Amino acid sequence: MQFDNTNKPTGIRRVFLAFNNTLKGFCWMCKNEAAFKQEVALTMVLTLITFLLNISLVEQAILISTLLGVLLVETINTAIEAVVDRIGLEIHPLSGLAKDLGSAAVFLSLTIALIIWGAILWK
Repeated sequence: MQFDNTNKPTGIRRVFLAFNNTLKGFCWMCKNEAAFKQEVALTMVLTLITFLLNISLVEQAILISTLLGVLLVETINTAIEAVVDRIGLEIHPLSGLAKDLGSAAVFLSLTIALIIWGAILWK
């Protein structure tokens, strides 16, 4: 099966539209997701702290990347929740499982960030 791509934007217009969608997603998350707001605040504070630490540029990049990884997983978790809710609001074991797995992924990303921060700061 082939799809008609003749009406899809290309080039710089496609990049601009994609970036616009990204901004809409971030704005929605900042308005509607308490966990994301908390994680953004923590990311901003901890990113500033990395500039005060006596660490290499590579270590700083790793620390900041772990924080961005948490935001990434939180965004994917929220996307999963939105799709599950779009399909139906009735209670279903697989819907609950999908949401629980997304939550577990966020927990794992936070754990990874904590381990990496601990390892770099421990030295």
